[in-house]
Amino acid sequence: MNNKNDNDQTQAFVNGFRAASPYVNAHRGRTFVLMFAGEAVQDKQFDTLIHDIAILSSIGIRLLLVHGARPQIEKRLKREQIDTEYQNGLRITDSQTLECVKEAVGSIRVEIESLLSMGVANTPMAGAHIRVASGNFVTAQPLGVRDGVDFQHTGEVRRLDVDAIRDRLDHGDIVLLSPSGYSPTGEIFNLSAEDVATTTATELQADKLIFLLEGANLLDSSRQLIREISPAEADRLLDSKRKLSDELRTHLRSAVHACRFGVARAHLIQRKTDGVLLQELFTRDGVGTLITGETVESLRAATIDDVGGIIELLKPLEESGVLVKRSRELLEVEIDQYTVIEREGMIIGCAALHPYHQERVAELACLAVHPQYQDNGRGEHMLNHIEKQASAQGMTKLLVLTTQTAHWFQEKGFVETQIKSLPVKRKNLYNIQRKSKIFYKLL
Repeated sequence: MNNKNDNDQTQAFVNGFRAASPYVNAHRGRTFVLMFAGEAVQDKQFDTLIHDIAILSSIGIRLLLVHGARPQIEKRLKREQIDTEYQNGLRITDSQTLECVKEAVGSIRVEIESLLSMGVANTPMAGAHIRVASGNFVTAQPLGVRDGVDFQHTGEVRRLDVDAIRDRLDHGDIVLLSPSGYSPTGEIFNLSAEDVATTTATELQADKLIFLLEGANLLDSSRQLIREISPAEADRLLDSKRKLSDELRTHLRSAVHACRFGVARAHLIQRKTDGVLLQELFTRDGVGTLITGETVESLRAATIDDVGGIIELLKPLEESGVLVKRSRELLEVEIDQYTVIEREGMIIGCAALHPYHQERVAELACLAVHPQYQDNGRGEHMLNHIEKQASAQGMTKLLVLTTQTAHWFQEKGFVETQIKSLPVKRKNLYNIQRKSKIFYKLL
């Protein structure tokens, strides 16, 4: 009887190992961003999760870990008898609260690093020699005042040091990111771990973004696990009257955003399930919800059929004074000078290149990206395309006139100049009342 049980267990192990091996090969060298809440860190079984993370690292998966810290911060606030407020799910971080945030985040970071450094015999960590890289990879900016509420030291991700992160991953390190960031002037900001994880995944174009859920999995109306869902289907679910927990709603929204901005796949999995990472990543069906990305976006020359979409895109910017109003007739006449970004039949970006061949100078005009799609480098991508287009036409200088986006163009290498630098035809059209600043860039 014992022999039969032993044989069954051996065969189950062999079958499982064989079934997992294709995924080992598929995942090796891939980049995964994994986010878990502060509740995971304080759980008694956290070291088991860390052991499974070590296994992923040992087979060559490039890992970025993003941890939360909410319960640890709450504990310190309670100890210090400090009251805190939330607005739209975000903590308002005053100076006293910030001290508790720094203490909690620092403590968690040290704890995770220490667990990943263990080499205990008879555990997945034995002989692992895992290096952990953490530091000032995240540049943050303040949320500021929103709807009359000053969020003080609560911030959002401004940019990531992508090159430094990739360098650490290339050297085999696990990169550990905390929900905090630093401004160029040395200020510290309390960030949303969700924001850090999603931004990191999109900026690095990660192969997977994985959210570990504290609550239940995503279920359908029959209380069955939704194993796979597209971004469009997820949007419909989020817009429906289905009751979803705040955690599920937030993670699902972030997963959809990531998939639409270059992340191949996102996963929502229940953290308290033993071995959930291994089950999700090394079995055919997994144990959570997979959100698959869509690749239905293109940058192309505009056609007359795009005029309506361009008008809709530009209308809010024209009404706010960022752009000069353009008539439909003018757009139709100049449509061959426009480039657009189309996504699922919707124009989400555009720019025009107006050449002045005699002076070998071109003007970049009407650069716009839909507000929902501005955080993944589309504006810069469009600018690079226009620069190449201008160079191909023999232009030596690219001009731009702006009233509200001067700093952005300066960051892209443009230098301020005077009205006299404009081509003659363009100089005659300059609107003195608008007082646009003029910048140029040599090509």
